[in-house]
Amino acid sequence: MTYKETTEYLFTSAPLFQNVGKEAYKEGLYNTEMLDEYFHHPHTKFKTIHVAGTNGKGSCSHTIASILQAAGYKVGLFTSPHLIDFRERIRVNSEMIPEQYVVDFVEQNREFFEPLHPSFFELTTAMAFKFFAEQNVDIAVIEVGLGGRLDCTNIIKPLISIITNISFDHVSFLGNTLAKIAGEKAGIIKTKIPVVIGEVVEETRPVFCNKAKDMSSPIYFAEEEQEVESYEYNAIGGLDYVTKTYGLFHSELGGEYQIKNTNTILCAIKYLNPLLDYRITEQNIRDGFNSVCENTGLMGRWQKVGIKPITVCDTGHNVGCFEHIVKQLSEVRRNLNKCGGKLFMVFGMVNDKDINGVLSMLPKDAEYFFTQASVKRAMPYDDIQKLAATYGLMGKAYPNVKDAYLAACDKSADNDFIYIGGSSFVVADFLTFIKSLKR
Repeated sequence: MTYKETTEYLFTSAPLFQNVGKEAYKEGLYNTEMLDEYFHHPHTKFKTIHVAGTNGKGSCSHTIASILQAAGYKVGLFTSPHLIDFRERIRVNSEMIPEQYVVDFVEQNREFFEPLHPSFFELTTAMAFKFFAEQNVDIAVIEVGLGGRLDCTNIIKPLISIITNISFDHVSFLGNTLAKIAGEKAGIIKTKIPVVIGEVVEETRPVFCNKAKDMSSPIYFAEEEQEVESYEYNAIGGLDYVTKTYGLFHSELGGEYQIKNTNTILCAIKYLNPLLDYRITEQNIRDGFNSVCENTGLMGRWQKVGIKPITVCDTGHNVGCFEHIVKQLSEVRRNLNKCGGKLFMVFGMVNDKDINGVLSMLPKDAEYFFTQASVKRAMPYDDIQKLAATYGLMGKAYPNVKDAYLAACDKSADNDFIYIGGSSFVVADFLTFIKSLKR
């Protein structure tokens, strides 16, 4: 098989959550354990860091990997979902897993795994762990796929566990209260392994405290540490931070939600560093934050892809994300008012999210270009247009992201602002189109 044929096989033969949703979810670790035994427990061959949470776990994972690379480690990075190429999920020091490795993995092992009927994520996790072991990585940053307790990444025994935050997402799998969701995420807390919690609310704090106590695990709350003392947006993009322990540094990630992520990351590094014999220096931290996209290939986090007009895409896709995105769009609106610019929103969502909750938050003074991503879970573009109208959000609907974006470009002037988002898959379709223009 070619690489394209192999990825199509993976996407169609093993249920892919980003395409079909709950049908792809397999509860329990049986398949994971069978695959792990078949490949001779590759996850035991390298150190790991485990990152869970509703929002921010991707940014945190990439930034920690970037810092570790700056410190001279050979770093594996396993994240999801991918935006353009499947290989984005599995990297070593920014380099994606080779196409031929993916092809060989499937061809050489399908006789074993096909009778198991593993999910796409179960198979991908096994591939990542095997690849990291064969590449002799020093340490791998492993992002949880869904939840934590029953996630197939949860077979690792990390140096440190990180849980970024808890908000409502995937409630059909994880529970319909913040406490229930926190209980699933807290499942990554291992015996005597330190855990850093990024954010808590009244319902979630006791869940984490009780689990850490049961596991005799040291627990640290980043909000109490408050490493970030102040910040400001940089004129050329990104954020400049003043921190308690690590001084002044610049981060190229400029989303408003990154401020809390940064506080979580700095707290985690503080407790990780002694476990690595204090090999991470302040300069490593500065370099890691400053070059996270270059070092790890991170995309879609308030990513600026155009200047005239300013064009930004963001993968935020639930109410927790949009609490921060809407705040940043308000600042954008204030700046647009000064120059007479307009705000254009290319927007779509998938049908298993709290669409009403997100729509109720969005700015009513923007012009909308409603659309749908090329996945089965996408809410039909005309349906989202009709629902949005009930919240006073007005605009036309387009059958695909490309058409919606081009329509926004046609209407915009140099001093306007175009936002593309609502779903990781809207951003994926947009970035795929942008990439095709550069060929």
